Amino acid sequence: MKNLFDLNGKIALVTGGSRGIGAMIAEGFVRNNVKTYITSRKAEDCDIKAKELSEFGECISVPADLTDMNEMNKLVSRIKDKEEKLNILVNNAGAAWGASFDDFPENGWDKVMDTNVKSVFFLTQKLADFLEKSASDTDPSRIINVGSIDGIGIPRAETYSYPASKAAVHQLTRVLANRLAKRNINVNAIAPGPFQSNMMAHTLREHGEKIKSSVPRGRIGIPEDMAGVSIFLSSKASSYITGSIIPVDGGSLIARRHME
Repeated sequence: MKNLFDLNGKIALVTGGSRGIGAMIAEGFVRNNVKTYITSRKAEDCDIKAKELSEFGECISVPADLTDMNEMNKLVSRIKDKEEKLNILVNNAGAAWGASFDDFPENGWDKVMDTNVKSVFFLTQKLADFLEKSASDTDPSRIINVGSIDGIGIPRAETYSYPASKAAVHQLTRVLANRLAKRNINVNAIAPGPFQSNMMAHTLREHGEKIKSSVPRGRIGIPEDMAGVSIFLSSKASSYITGSIIPVDGGSLIARRHME
């Protein structure tokens, strides 16, 4: 059983890895002997988080704004220059924008779509050959896209572009899984529910107890919840799973119909 979840010697890149869900995933990898690169738009935050996680293993900061193709290309070149392979890509970097239906702005729509959908596709495109290089039929490389339960159910907040982008991530996951399977690359998505993160901070401050009481498991997600599913999707235990969207939400989706 231990070998099924062994990630020793793997190399991963986690986008948006300096905070929130990305940092939870990165820490899970680092603590399980995965050499982990983290990237985020804010270089200082990325450097601080990499230093913090390096207490548990090997974590390297590679800051980049993935909505800028030049910066994305530099990131890809840096990874390929430093490593001979890449086993795991986690497309987690994301953005949200809240505004009423009548006032929702074009720049809010574009920022979210560029960050949450466009960057996922093009980073995957640019790293697919590198992921394929280390892949085999018995041990495929892995791409994990971070979606959201808001891309499955109807969100309560007026975010509009965010749930649309996450639904797109889920469908893109299926399309890429079908396309890349013959190259021994598994592509799956995680759809988180409520977790403590910067993106959720305001909502949890305002409605935390109500949200918590609406979750059948009776709590907000914790880092181990996110690390666990990511380790599973990166290990031999999931080598026959691709194109799946896995909610990690404590049962929020099945209970959402009871929320006002």
